[in-house]
Amino acid sequence: MSSSMTDWKYVYFVGIGGIGMSALARWFKANGFHVAGYDKTLTPLVQKLIEEDIAVNLDDEVETIPAAFREDSAQTLIIYTPAVPVQHKQMNYFRDGNFLILKRSQVLGLLTRNLRTVGVAGTHGKTTTSSLVAHILRHAHVNSTAFLGGITQNYGTNLLLNEPTHHLEEVICVVEADEFDRSFLTLFPEIAIVTSTDADHLDIYGKHEAVLESFREFVGQIDDNGILFMKNGLEIASATKAQVFTYGLNSGEYHASNIHISNARFVFDLEHPEGKIAGIAMKIPGYHNIENSIAASAVAMHLGVKPEKIKEALENYKGVKRRFEYQVENGSHIYIDDYAHHPAEIQAFLSSVKGLYPGRHVTAIFQPHLFTRTRDFADGFAESLSLADRLILLEIYPARELPIEGVNAGMLLEKVSIADKQLAAKEDVLNVLADLKTDIVVTIGAGDIDTLVEPVKNWLNNSFTNN
Repeated sequence: MSSSMTDWKYVYFVGIGGIGMSALARWFKANGFHVAGYDKTLTPLVQKLIEEDIAVNLDDEVETIPAAFREDSAQTLIIYTPAVPVQHKQMNYFRDGNFLILKRSQVLGLLTRNLRTVGVAGTHGKTTTSSLVAHILRHAHVNSTAFLGGITQNYGTNLLLNEPTHHLEEVICVVEADEFDRSFLTLFPEIAIVTSTDADHLDIYGKHEAVLESFREFVGQIDDNGILFMKNGLEIASATKAQVFTYGLNSGEYHASNIHISNARFVFDLEHPEGKIAGIAMKIPGYHNIENSIAASAVAMHLGVKPEKIKEALENYKGVKRRFEYQVENGSHIYIDDYAHHPAEIQAFLSSVKGLYPGRHVTAIFQPHLFTRTRDFADGFAESLSLADRLILLEIYPARELPIEGVNAGMLLEKVSIADKQLAAKEDVLNVLADLKTDIVVTIGAGDIDTLVEPVKNWLNNSFTNN
């Protein structure tokens, strides 16, 4: 069966509501393909796809697949997410029917084959860093496209489309390179960033060394004449023939100096091999975001973007939805939502909140994501969550997993060292908050905790109005 894109007429997504899958769905729709898909939950992202005339069904029965997609297997491409369970009825139908079935990462590999690709990888930081690269290029009017893992606040989308051109080989394609299920090994970038190689996805990899080996394989796929921008201290450089530059917050060939907080903004100078970009005042907060900005700026400089354009872009970059996203700022409360779901991410997030608002009381609402991740990093989660002044802990969001005996929110709560901590059901969170005196509230997690954002936001705004 051919995998030439010109042979496809219909594209069906199993798991269309994922942030990366929805971007691909939009790309195919914009380029004249018939697009439909399945997802298990009517999230705001799924609702938006439906509003854009993409047919989405919430039932995995085969009959819910549009008839035209079922009747023409030769012209129908199936794109799926590895998070779909093996017993999924539609996936089994497609397998039995000899449809061409590809993972999102494989399709991205096909799309980017003829483009100059910037692949941004890392166990955390890749969504913000890739969106920063895309934003700087867009601000500097570099013809580029981007497939991102989050909704950019500047553009309201996770997909940026390039200007039409007969010279696709000149288009820069920014891709978030996902290590989950080794998906990033379908990409062969000209330029790569690796932000971190911490242990994660051990349900897939087993051991941290296997994670490292996968990253080494990824950087080994960078074009021999390409460039790797690597966080200083990572142990992957020997695996690539590309030129290697290091970056970091305080060390590396690209690094920050004169870091300080002014008017609730993180300000820094960016030191680079050719000089310095002075006095960058970031709109998005966090020491980790300074580091992400340094990596993105290094790539932009290599692609010929002028330092003054980089500074302008960094200072008007609004961030990614659910990455340190302010929801409420009134005289009574500050409420910030963040996608953090690994101990290192939670530590970076809560440290930045405490740094921005010294002496203020932080109530953290956290939903663990995956039984295996909670089991494997329980001590790390407990340590990072203990940076909050108060913890409201939700049950574990299972995603693709079945329960593991003895692994639950109660087990994690016992390890948290702060005294002010409690378990709560997701549907009871507003009632719990109503009984507490709160100052700064944060929601943290990658499961369905995002469904709490609007209710918490509305409750905090109403409580301020009524006082």
